[in-house]
Amino acid sequence: MTVFKSIKSDFKPPDMGIQSTEEKPERDPESIADSSSKNSADAHASEEDENFDASHPESLLKRDLDSRHIQFIALGGSIGTGFFIGSGSTLAAGGPAFLMIGFITMGFMIMTVIYALGELVSTLPVSGAFSAYATRFIDPAWGFAMGYNYWFQWVIMLPLESTACAIVVKFWDPDELVPKGAVVAMFLFVIVVINLFGVRGYAEFEFVSSLIKLIACVGFIIFAIVVDCGGTPMYIGSEESFPGPGPNNPDWHHGYLGAYFWHNPGAIKNGFKGFASVFTVAALAYGGTELVGIAAAETKEPRKTLPRATKQVMSRVLVFYLVTLFMITLTVRSDDDRLIGDSSYDPKTSPFVIAIQNTGVLALDHIFNAVIVISTLSVGNASVFASSRTLHSLAENGLAPKIFLRVDRQGRPYVAVALSLLVGLLGFLVYSSNQGTIFSWLVGITGLAAIFTWGSICATHIRFRRAWVKQGNRLSQLPWLSPLGELGSWIGLTFNVLVLCISFYIGAFPKDEGTMSGMDRAYEFFLEMISLVVILFLYLTFKIVKRTKIVRSKDMDLHTGRREQVPEEILEMERAEERAKPLWKKVLSFLY
Repeated sequence: MTVFKSIKSDFKPPDMGIQSTEEKPERDPESIADSSSKNSADAHASEEDENFDASHPESLLKRDLDSRHIQFIALGGSIGTGFFIGSGSTLAAGGPAFLMIGFITMGFMIMTVIYALGELVSTLPVSGAFSAYATRFIDPAWGFAMGYNYWFQWVIMLPLESTACAIVVKFWDPDELVPKGAVVAMFLFVIVVINLFGVRGYAEFEFVSSLIKLIACVGFIIFAIVVDCGGTPMYIGSEESFPGPGPNNPDWHHGYLGAYFWHNPGAIKNGFKGFASVFTVAALAYGGTELVGIAAAETKEPRKTLPRATKQVMSRVLVFYLVTLFMITLTVRSDDDRLIGDSSYDPKTSPFVIAIQNTGVLALDHIFNAVIVISTLSVGNASVFASSRTLHSLAENGLAPKIFLRVDRQGRPYVAVALSLLVGLLGFLVYSSNQGTIFSWLVGITGLAAIFTWGSICATHIRFRRAWVKQGNRLSQLPWLSPLGELGSWIGLTFNVLVLCISFYIGAFPKDEGTMSGMDRAYEFFLEMISLVVILFLYLTFKIVKRTKIVRSKDMDLHTGRREQVPEEILEMERAEERAKPLWKKVLSFLY
């Protein structure tokens, strides 16, 4: 009992009087939620769950983000090394057809998640949206598990991306004349400098880096179209070392290429296991699109900004992902030996680099490798932002020590940021002989983190909708409605459960099981499923210690955190104007 009491004392809800040792930043009075609008959730917390109090003060984070920042934050977080390099192993595992099917299917799934999230954050733009919503609408224990699950998912990305940067730089420095540790140190230094400028500095860096990545994708699409239409000779063999082009060399193709690689070596590989492998990787490749929720508490005019950003983020992510990947399938063989390398961060395994090298175009592969370096910085930057804001939110909800509530005059949660940066020092494990094993387990712990987060968002949206109606409100009173509604969240939740089942199947029966020993298969299975064990441990431990209960619909707090409550008449007038727009304007609004 002494241990339990100690845990309780460390995780008490915060007191406004000790939020920060720094001077509180000025806030717009109109942006602060009316404390008198709280409903019976406070009574529920005291009567039914005396060990937990979900109430927390208004966040002191600085609201300095606009629609441009929100869109590019989500784009920057989702288009990284997993896309530029990891898509190669996905192509090798399932072939071009399964690659496209997997990404299209999971793209629809993530659309249901982001639309549900858009409705939630436009109504309740609170700090650390995911864990805060789970705490308020599902169970404080589930909010605790989701919060630390999401925090660890992102905090471990900083050392991973610094290590990835060191590996990517070897593309230019194969003899490691520049020590790996020096690259890691420079990487971390850049991240520290960016974070000195607060959320605005983070957002502007994401804007610039995301713009570079999008330009690179557009450039590659144009390049691939030219190559596919026969604009330049192309190597169509599968060996890593290939001779130069020549008129009598059968491995060099001159003229229109078309869908040659869909027929040779073929559209699909490894049957159902190949599809399942692509399915799980495609699901995780979209990770980062949900960052729009983390940025909600630091957004100007969330009622207008967040819905617009939600729609545009999804359309742009899907367009860039699917069109770019389709061009990859037209210019890279799925059985190319170079797609399988010693490291998942090796730029030589990038299908983008391989496609460029296969044409013999000079310097272009180096330019694209530089884009990959920028991508590692972008994701590392997002890592500090997401992990620090999530930890700050956990402290706001009484789920983390109160020291992480401290915010400086610029609205930066400096203690939470400092911890995230300290974790980045794990990047110096590049010198450890067990580096690969250590990072494999760290990644394994967060392997299914995004799936649980997305499933939790869908479940939260479903419960929020039902509580909203049950407490006597009308859906028309919400500032923005998900186009897919509650049904979309049910579909998204079902998809996420399906992905978990497929992940379990792939872990138990990997596609290379015929060449693996029993010990190797057991190792891969536990590596694949360890995140499930960690999440269940967090949930059950907190539930037992705090004795939390699932929150009932009538007791859910639907008001704390709402910045502006617009009259229903104005909302209906805005929706009528939107419906009256011609079709071309609706499409343009959806895309841009």
